[in-house]
Amino acid sequence: MRHIAIIGTGYVGLVSGSGISDFGHKVICADISEEKIKVLQAGKIPIYEPGLDELIDRNTKAERLSFSTDVGKTIRDSEVIFIAVGTPQSENGEADISAVKAVAKTIGQNLNSRKVVCTKSTVPIGTGKLVMSIINENNPEKMEFDYVSNPEFLREGSAVKDFLWPDRLVIGTESDWGFEVMRDVYRPLYINETPIIHTTVETSELIKYASNAFLSLKISYINEISALCEKVGADVHVVAKTMGSDGRISPKFLHPGPGFGGSCFPKDISALVSMAQNKNVPMRTIQAAIETNAHQKKRMVKKLQVLTGDFSGLTIGILGLAFKSKTDDVRESASLEMVGSLLKAGAQVKAYDPEANTSFAEFYPQITYCKTWEEAVKDTDAVAVMTEWNEFRTMDAKTLKNLMKSPIILDTRNILSRKELQKNGFSFDNVGRPMETK
Repeated sequence: MRHIAIIGTGYVGLVSGSGISDFGHKVICADISEEKIKVLQAGKIPIYEPGLDELIDRNTKAERLSFSTDVGKTIRDSEVIFIAVGTPQSENGEADISAVKAVAKTIGQNLNSRKVVCTKSTVPIGTGKLVMSIINENNPEKMEFDYVSNPEFLREGSAVKDFLWPDRLVIGTESDWGFEVMRDVYRPLYINETPIIHTTVETSELIKYASNAFLSLKISYINEISALCEKVGADVHVVAKTMGSDGRISPKFLHPGPGFGGSCFPKDISALVSMAQNKNVPMRTIQAAIETNAHQKKRMVKKLQVLTGDFSGLTIGILGLAFKSKTDDVRESASLEMVGSLLKAGAQVKAYDPEANTSFAEFYPQITYCKTWEEAVKDTDAVAVMTEWNEFRTMDAKTLKNLMKSPIILDTRNILSRKELQKNGFSFDNVGRPMETK
């Protein structure tokens, strides 16, 4: 059993800390936010992530997982220190690593024995060397430590599964001892033959960005193909499925929609472009993906406008506010673009999301938030389905029509039956699919 410190109780920190404690280690998740720690100590979770509540509950009851605001003591009492603080996008597109640097300084001030310092936050290439230098500058006793880069590959909505059953582990370090300690931390995965990639710190840092950028490319690519499908009468679902059957391509992330969002892809690809520009290496394909994604969100607004005409004076129902299902994260959500455009044009908005109403209200408190999809669509002039929650997939077209003032619907996730919509007299549109003819 190892004594582990997780500094940062955000999305990555909570999932990582609870997952590592489930491996049998003693884990303390520390944060300078007293409010966050009080919530966690009270048995509540500040984010929505399927399965995370059970994981935290099981390990707190087993006394393997605890929470603290005393970051210094947590560092002193631990053998391995994970940096898991946020690295948001700054105004110039670069990653803001001020929180990472602050944690590095605190680590240096509290080193009392040889420890492994591991960065799990997504950080620009070269941050590892910076963290090591900051620790050394604030380490008056010149206590020895070993540095590791260990990026996370967690999908919101599937993070617990991704952590406990990962495709691979990346451990970037020049220290043999540091690598062996990290392999011991992840021993249950190592026993199950999860591939472990031992590489340099810089390569590890780049792997995270390169992975997210490539997935972003796939999404933007299929969204552009969907636009062409609409023009030529092709079905993007058949195109994507057939493409994905090619082992060189794979079907994952070939799902057309209103554009990607969330806490990772938008900021990570912007940071990658910014890093590359600083090195005079243009990232033309990644820049194109960024532009395509922004255009796709605006294209959804135009689609709805074609269906309804002038938005002014209309009441529009929005189903889904999170950037995808199984999360309450609304960062960079396509619904932000849609709602903002509707309000600017003079429309009234009624909205419903199973988990993200509260998060979205921080951006648009003036719209009407509903407790059910039925309430959100009642007496509306049109409805836009923006997130692929399962409960929206089973909406009955006849019920929808009876509740709405006008049978107009935009299905940006292609989850509704086109045949049923036609049968019930809806004026509708989706993404990259022709009208049902059978």
